[in-house]
Amino acid sequence: MRKITLTLLILLCGALAAQAQDLIVKINADSIRARVLEISPETVRYKRASNPDGPTYVLPVAEIASIVYANGERETYNDIETAAKSAGSTAPAAPVQPAAAPAAPARPAAPQETVVYRPKPEIGKIYDDNGVRGIVLSIDDDGMHGLMLSLVQAPHYLSWSTLRNPVPATVADDKSDGAANMAAIERYIADNSLSWDDFPAFKWCRDLGEGWYLPAIDEVILIGFRYNGSQRTVYNRKARIAFNEELKDNGGKRLDPLVDYYSSTDMGDCRIATGTMDINPPYTFVRPGHEKYIVRAVRRF
Repeated sequence: MRKITLTLLILLCGALAAQAQDLIVKINADSIRARVLEISPETVRYKRASNPDGPTYVLPVAEIASIVYANGERETYNDIETAAKSAGSTAPAAPVQPAAAPAAPARPAAPQETVVYRPKPEIGKIYDDNGVRGIVLSIDDDGMHGLMLSLVQAPHYLSWSTLRNPVPATVADDKSDGAANMAAIERYIADNSLSWDDFPAFKWCRDLGEGWYLPAIDEVILIGFRYNGSQRTVYNRKARIAFNEELKDNGGKRLDPLVDYYSSTDMGDCRIATGTMDINPPYTFVRPGHEKYIVRAVRRF
């Protein structure tokens, strides 16, 4: 009885762990615990569950029997037995002795996985991974993650908010993390039966796709810092041209040193911090949130 109980506990723990990840079953009966990123008619792209921040792997669909997703759904691609027979030997080995059993069909060789390596990001250069594209502004200590600037900007000047009554400053007052301000505005919208249309600058960034947000004021200052060659004490025309050419060469919109860029940081009573790319201080100003300024988004990668 004790043995049966222990077995049931092991099976239950295994089932709970499996719920948190996808399972790719190959035609040779091998399995991979993974997080499936993308499926095309020819390939499946995934990251290993044991290393979710590691490289992206690519496996041909022809080598996959099925995928069992974390929610329990299953997709079947190839029958294991049929695939194994077609990939195995066509005739049994000759018996060594009359009483010997014929050799089992050869097991198909394990398919080779293709690892997609991302080039190391470089500040001021294009970042491109699976269609997520921007100009690198900062790089984390691991050398592979950081912050990037959107290639495009809002086609028209936008207001921070259209509300007549000021938004409480405590809602979006983070100076260094625009993502925190974005989340705060989302909660404010839900709690007050509002919509993203009431916050046009935030809405434009959100509409770019998952992960994009309106930068906090320190992040706007960082944009200007990188635009001027990672310093702002001396005018660096060469660096500015190079930064703008990188934007233009990748289908983006150049930065303008003469205009204000909205941040997501509310300084109180819906008076919003804006930043400029100009070399001359002050680099930031406080503007009424109903006024309209340039909007550009940032995103973690």
